[in-house]
Order: sequence, then C-alpha cells, then structure tokens
Amino acid sequence: MKTKVRYLTDPVKEDLKKKMVFIGGPRQVGKTTFSKSLSDSYAYLNWDEVTHREMILKNQIPADKLIILDEIHKYKLWRNWIKGKFDLLHEDHQFLVTGSARLDLYRFGGDSLQGRYFYYRLHPFTVGELKITTKSQFLDLLSLSGFPEPFLSGNEKDYKRWSKDYRSRLVRDDISTLERIDDIGSLELLMMRLPDLVGSPLSINSLREDLQKSFKAVARWIDILERTYGIFRIPPFGGPKIKAVKKEQKHYHYDWSLPSEMAQRLENLVAGHLLKYCHYYEDTEGDSYELRFFKDSENREVDFVVIKNRKPLYFIEVKTSGREISPHLIYLKRKYPDVKSYQLHMDEKIDYIGTEGIRSIPVWKFLIELGI
Repeated sequence: MKTKVRYLTDPVKEDLKKKMVFIGGPRQVGKTTFSKSLSDSYAYLNWDEVTHREMILKNQIPADKLIILDEIHKYKLWRNWIKGKFDLLHEDHQFLVTGSARLDLYRFGGDSLQGRYFYYRLHPFTVGELKITTKSQFLDLLSLSGFPEPFLSGNEKDYKRWSKDYRSRLVRDDISTLERIDDIGSLELLMMRLPDLVGSPLSINSLREDLQKSFKAVARWIDILERTYGIFRIPPFGGPKIKAVKKEQKHYHYDWSLPSEMAQRLENLVAGHLLKYCHYYEDTEGDSYELRFFKDSENREVDFVVIKNRKPLYFIEVKTSGREISPHLIYLKRKYPDVKSYQLHMDEKIDYIGTEGIRSIPVWKFLIELGI
C-alpha cells in the first residue's frame, strides 16, 4: 500500500506557478519527501542544518527552479527575508516553505507576506489515500498510525518506539526552539496524560491539579501543542434549534494510535480523517470548513459535526458496534433532517439505513467513500 504520489501533489504544483506555497503539518508526516517529489530540479535548505543556515544568512540561494525552505520560521527575521527573495526571484524560481508548526500563525508580526502565498496542511496517510478496503488493512492503520515511517514498517513494536521518540523530539526540538518553556518536564508529563482524555471535554482545571501548575501555564501549553501540530481541538456545534454546550472543547492527536483504549483510538482516527477532509477542501477550494462535536444541556452527544460554510454537512457517531443507532444521533438528525448522518462501527457485515435515514456503516467503508 505504499503511496508514491501524495494527495496534495496536483494542487500544490499548480499553485507554485502563481505564488509561494507554505506547507505545515506534524513533524515526520512526510513534508520533506513530498516537497522534493514536486520537481526534478530543486534546492533544499533546512534552517536546522548548520551549513544550510549559513547559506540562508549569507543570501546564497541555489539556482534550482524549486527552492525548498524547511523550518525557516525558526529564524526571527524569516518573513522579511523570504519576501525579499520571492519578490526578486519569483519570475524564474518557485518557493516552497515547510515547517512542523502552524506557519499561518508564526507568520504574524507584520503583513509583509500578505497575498504572496497559499497555505496547505499535510496530514498522515488515511484510508482514502491508501485505498484501504478491508478490515485487516484498516486495523494496521489503526494500530500503527498514519505517519509514514511507523506505518510502512508494519510493526507495532517499531511504532511504539517511534511514538515515544516522536513526542520527546516534538518538545525538545520543535517547541523549545519556538517557545519559551520554563518547565519542559511538566510539558512532557502533560503530553503523556492527554491520550487518556481523548474524546472527553478537555478540562484545564483538572490538568492544572494533576500537574500542580497554574491554569495560565497549562492553557498556554495546550495552545503551543496545537500550534506545533501535537494535538488539535474541536469546539461544540450549536444553532437556533438546539441548546448546545458552548464552552467545552475536545482534543485529539495527529498520532491517532496513542490512546490505549480501542474506542478512544477509533474515535481519534475518525477525527483525524475528518480534519484532513476539512483542511483539504478549505485549502484547495477556499470554502470554510469546520470540524465540531455536538453536546447539549441534556447531555446528548454526537461525536462529530462537519460544517461547510456555516451549515452542517455531516453528523457522525463512532461506535465499536453498529447494531443499534445512537438515540442522540437520531435526536440531532430530527433537528436537521437534511443533513447526511452516519454511525461508524467495526462490524464488517453490518451496513444498513435505519431510523431517520441514518446509515450504519463499517468505518473503513465510510472513510474510503469520503475520499481523502
């Protein structure tokens, strides 16, 4: 199931003809490999490499058609530097900037880059990208994550070793170079705690008590983990037809294999796939997409709501079994009868349309139909 052409190849190639392209995404998601695959003539400069950093600081730009600048957002003056190079050289060269942080946030501090770039977010391998059609293939993806190195190894022991090293490097290599962290050890403890809380409302107060740190410190660490693609959070969905809970948020990991409980891991995998779907169409088509969850004041809850241009597109509930459709999903579907609704599960032989037109479908079958 090895993929040679990533799902962003065509749109990125097209946009490179017009402007700079920024590609953000988790570390080790394949940004460098993907970037180098876009052209036979490229120069790769990584800010973390001493010799490359010297070339950047000395303004020694290679003559190749495609200039790939990796992790350059760690350079304090990077925005003005790359603006100057693009304005001078864009007639003959293409510029692609990658980083394991939210480049759309780290570019702030001036509007010098406004109108000069398109922004994409690269995600791990997913069911649609890998063309997974069987439960056994899906279980591999569920247990090995969608990150290229552990997934392609096909070995769960290798995944566990990779995952442990990944989290350590995220904190000590990425976050520590971008943010001032006074207590790295407590941030690492927070990262170890978070997988157990997947799928539940994220309480900063509870985490503060666990870590014996201030609310402000823990809230900041959560923000930093989100900015550096360690986690992502989704807010609740509400509208005039429902009494929704408005302040709670849930969180998930880009490495969806982190949660030890099967139900949490399955929900995290679906969250990752839906976020990739939203990001892809937002980045390529310009429409507004959001991933949310539903919870009301009566504690009725549905795992995911996909929103397009402020209108709900999908309601999705994730269960290990598909025999009975969730009454909470039925309730929400009745409020919005025109919204496509699904209950995803792990039962290979169960696929039917039930109450209110809700489809109960194996999770991999739904995700292959999702397409991304």
